[in-house]
Amino acid sequence: MLLPIILIFLLAFGLLLLKPQKILSFFKFLWVLPLLLVFYFSGYLPSVYEGSQVVFFRNSWIPSLGISLDFKLDGLSMLFSLMITGIGTLIYLYAAQYLKRDANLHRFFSYLTMFMGAMLGLVLSDNLITLFIFWELTSISSFFLIGFNTTQEESRKSALWALSITGLGGFLLLAAFVLIGTVAGTYSINQLLTQSDVLVNNSFYYIIIFLLFGGAFTKSAQFPFHFWLPGAMKAPTPVSAYLHSATMVKAGIYLLARFSPILGGDVVWNYTLMIVGALTMVMGAVLSVFYKDMKGLLAYSTISALGIIVFLLGVGTEAAIYAACTFILVHALYKASLFLITGIVDHQTHTRDLSILRGLRKIMPLVAVAGFIAALSSGGIPLTFGFLSKELIYGVTTDFMFTQESIVLLTGAALITNVFLTASGFLAGIRPFFGKLPERFQSVQKPHFLLWFPPVLLSVFTVLFGVFPVLPNTLFLKASVRSVLGKLPEMYLSLWHGFNTVLLLSAITIVVGTALYFSIKPSEKGEKSLEIIRRFAPQRFIAATTQAIKRFAFKYTRFFHNGYLRIYIMFIILFFMGIVGYKLFADVPLRVNTEGLSEFRIYEFLVFVITIIAIYFITTTTSRLTSIAALGVIGYSICLIFVFYGAPDLAMTQFAIDTLTVVLFVLVLFKLPPFLRFTNPKIQFIDGVIAVAFGILIALITLQALVSPSDQSVSKFYADNAYKLAKGKNVVNVILVDYRGFDTFIETIVLAIAAIGVYSILKYKTKDGEKSE
Repeated sequence: MLLPIILIFLLAFGLLLLKPQKILSFFKFLWVLPLLLVFYFSGYLPSVYEGSQVVFFRNSWIPSLGISLDFKLDGLSMLFSLMITGIGTLIYLYAAQYLKRDANLHRFFSYLTMFMGAMLGLVLSDNLITLFIFWELTSISSFFLIGFNTTQEESRKSALWALSITGLGGFLLLAAFVLIGTVAGTYSINQLLTQSDVLVNNSFYYIIIFLLFGGAFTKSAQFPFHFWLPGAMKAPTPVSAYLHSATMVKAGIYLLARFSPILGGDVVWNYTLMIVGALTMVMGAVLSVFYKDMKGLLAYSTISALGIIVFLLGVGTEAAIYAACTFILVHALYKASLFLITGIVDHQTHTRDLSILRGLRKIMPLVAVAGFIAALSSGGIPLTFGFLSKELIYGVTTDFMFTQESIVLLTGAALITNVFLTASGFLAGIRPFFGKLPERFQSVQKPHFLLWFPPVLLSVFTVLFGVFPVLPNTLFLKASVRSVLGKLPEMYLSLWHGFNTVLLLSAITIVVGTALYFSIKPSEKGEKSLEIIRRFAPQRFIAATTQAIKRFAFKYTRFFHNGYLRIYIMFIILFFMGIVGYKLFADVPLRVNTEGLSEFRIYEFLVFVITIIAIYFITTTTSRLTSIAALGVIGYSICLIFVFYGAPDLAMTQFAIDTLTVVLFVLVLFKLPPFLRFTNPKIQFIDGVIAVAFGILIALITLQALVSPSDQSVSKFYADNAYKLAKGKNVVNVILVDYRGFDTFIETIVLAIAAIGVYSILKYKTKDGEKSE
């Protein structure tokens, strides 16, 4: 399994090197890659048939940290893998024709291939860290796909929104995975299945599930993180079709389904998913019918469909899981078809405006048939796959496990959602093709075979699975449900369950949804009516928060990073004083023991006076040369202090450094203009106060260190071993050149780089030919 995934990524990078205009025909055959993967995964169908077996692929990576490249192929990952590669095959086929005139076609297929490999890695990974890496790769590759039209500002902005929201979710997900690994002691998903009790009964359980929800909800566009998905419509239509039907937005759904047997079963888990899912499905369905843009309409219907699946996973019963797995496949088939049809309409007529699109069946009859079937499946009309799914959903909401009030509430929410989804599906799949063909579309050309074939094939599967439900039930659904529940479901798909409440609800949905479709007139006014809702949308709150953070960052940067070195040093000293001073006065009992101090000798007093005079000259002089000379005097005074207290070698080192510093400063200053006064008396006074306070703090620390017991073991170690190990009689020299030799070496390099930088600045010539000063 590792080899195919590596080859996919290698191909993705290799495609970037191609020149598309010279090998256009090559891209028309790239669909072979996902098709081969379909055959590859299908070869394991007998092994995972009815969920009786799980296929593992073990690959060690970082065993010391418990991270591996293990992959698992069970019913759930098989369902997603076949959707990713199966629908991916049609997307490759479609995109080769749809974007054939694009100069960056090679980049498109590179990003698409990378995205497909990331999605496959995500659904197949059996290690949390590996799963997270592929999770983030889907975010990055989708960023490139959504922002593919780089010349359009809206496209770039939408890509950034998608990356920001899903990136935030990725951060939360990583925290959840680390906590899970810490609590359970393993990152293996297969081993976590046996440690569900350990995780559920742990004190970190609620933190873990809410972090996990953060990752899943952002990825699958659940309320209030749903707004990035309609913005992603700026991507080319093949990308929208792929992301909305089988890949990106389903990643969060996959994550919740995968962790249901591990973390599910708790009331908080179930109710959170039910509430968020119900809010999302009703909101998305209602809003979808207000759009006249076909992609905008389909985006909100996708949000609603994702809400339905999250809601069903929240219910968590066998019937609900079965309905969720079925709807995942149902939605993938009809939503991919509707998006591809939208792309055909846009490609041929150059518009997606439902208020003007009519009668296109006369030009593209096969596309009209495909749209008609997809719309019927979306509305849950009998003999389509969608009908079976809708029956299952109503079966879940009317289950006797709920109270009477809950049944009314949940069924009402499902009914409203299905009614509006029926209407929106009819709007996207039927409305553009029926009625009288407007004159402006009389000259529209018939679509190419590579464009209409994919949606037609998807429609064939929609009808085939609707008429023969035993096929999806046996091939995919039973095994995938077993992966979530841990046992084979007793349910099965059937065309007829008799006259009951569920059938009545289906009939009401069809009738009311059809009536709603005929009553809706897509228009500019309808879209503008959503402006009131947009004022209170989460996107506005997040955008306002983002702007506030930007303003804060601007002010922070302007205040702390104003370009003056002396200001940086002042902030560093103030911060140091704040932290160390607080610790010193809050936690340390200050004591000063003067008994161990020597007497203040006259020559020491003279040195002290000289130092004070030198400081006065530094702060008041207007000459650089005078200030440097005064600085040198301070250095030599410190050297004398070292000599007075028995450290002649240290004094010699300090003397050499100070001399060298003064000479270098003088050489540099020789090239600079006369001294400029950058400060005023007020600033000098503030600087003086800070300097005095800092000096007092250092003095207090020094006095406190004299009365505090110190650990002599370190100095004793160096004294005992300096000669034995390094053959040096001077301990300080041995420490500098042997024990911390690399440190000294790197410091020397840093000084050398700084010197080269200064020399380069001095030699820099401005545009007018004058030397920089």
